[in-house]
Amino acid sequence: MVVSGAVKRAFKYRFYPTDEQAAQLSRTFGCVRLVYNMALQARTEAWTQRRERIGYNATSALLTGWKKTDDLAFLNEVSCVPLQQALRHLQTAYTNFWARRAKHPTYKSKRRSRRSAEYTASAFRWREGTLTLAKMTEPLDIVWSRPLPAGCTPSTVTVSCDAAGRWFVSLLCDDTVTSTPAAGMVGIDAGLDSLLTLSTGEKVANPRHERADRRRLAQAQRDLARKQKGSANRAKARLKVARVHARIADRRRDHLHQLTTRLVRENQAIVIEDLAVANMVKNHRLARAIGDAAWRQLRTMLEYKTAWHGRDLIVVDRWFPSTRLCSTCGALAERMALGVRSWTCPCGAVHDRDVNAARNLLAAGLAVTACGDAVRPQRGTSRTGQSSAKQETPRATTGIPVL
Repeated sequence: MVVSGAVKRAFKYRFYPTDEQAAQLSRTFGCVRLVYNMALQARTEAWTQRRERIGYNATSALLTGWKKTDDLAFLNEVSCVPLQQALRHLQTAYTNFWARRAKHPTYKSKRRSRRSAEYTASAFRWREGTLTLAKMTEPLDIVWSRPLPAGCTPSTVTVSCDAAGRWFVSLLCDDTVTSTPAAGMVGIDAGLDSLLTLSTGEKVANPRHERADRRRLAQAQRDLARKQKGSANRAKARLKVARVHARIADRRRDHLHQLTTRLVRENQAIVIEDLAVANMVKNHRLARAIGDAAWRQLRTMLEYKTAWHGRDLIVVDRWFPSTRLCSTCGALAERMALGVRSWTCPCGAVHDRDVNAARNLLAAGLAVTACGDAVRPQRGTSRTGQSSAKQETPRATTGIPVL
């Protein structure tokens, strides 16, 4: 039996712009950043001075007025659609802020912010596999590393340029994902010695992409530090550093894509642990290794791929004692240091630390599947370590991750 579902997918390709196209896109990036910052300032002042919330319609009217002034007349030289999209993105940021899902929006920086512009269907022309953006006469020279799905027409086009000077275009299309139902269920424990340990006993090696290129990165950074600020040689050295970082990120992303795709295709349900990565990287001894492992990126991929293929992603609360709980008898051991990779339970079972954790996560996921969201194994309080009368216990949720 084959299950199909309609989803929105973005297909990203690299392209090589002409000098004229590069100049036009660079101007568009600058105008998008300027409009976003000016709208953010207007909304901030309206709230701090008058306690007034102004929305997208008000900022759109402000944009029309800005274009008519002499100082900002250059905004008319670029397509108006990316500017309007920047205002919509700001509106989304404020919506998330007022709903307490995100922090207050911040200003975009010329050097640190992502250089991108979003075009809707009215601002580009798509004909027979060629893409032409507004204010341009020639189509983009796109490297089609993979074909678009048959019959797909882009609804939104996003053009970006990364720190390494590479140009990318992302095409958002309505696609149909076809997948075959699977009967398996697996628990996954994330780590550093092994990137993933499965409840089946399989261990996925940690490639440590950043460590592999650490010497090359250090040399490029030393060369950059020797260059005079503002010089052309410093700009060239900065590109070399950015290219090393891009190489590391590309290899890491490719490995995670292959790994998560295999897991989603082979299993109907996947059980993972809700890791507090933001708190864990505060440990300066492990921060570099944790960042290289990219656990947050791994979870993000599992979230949207399970949704695409109709799979279940079960996220167990971070306080669930998966490591110290015996997967054979259920006894809870005392706290153990990170250096302890195996331990013996009083029942006689000898456990590999990571495999035992993965099996306990799988058991928690099975309990959720069988009995529902209310299944919560008992744990002690954080202060005393004693069992609480109220039985405060970790959560295990399905579908929506625990945040």
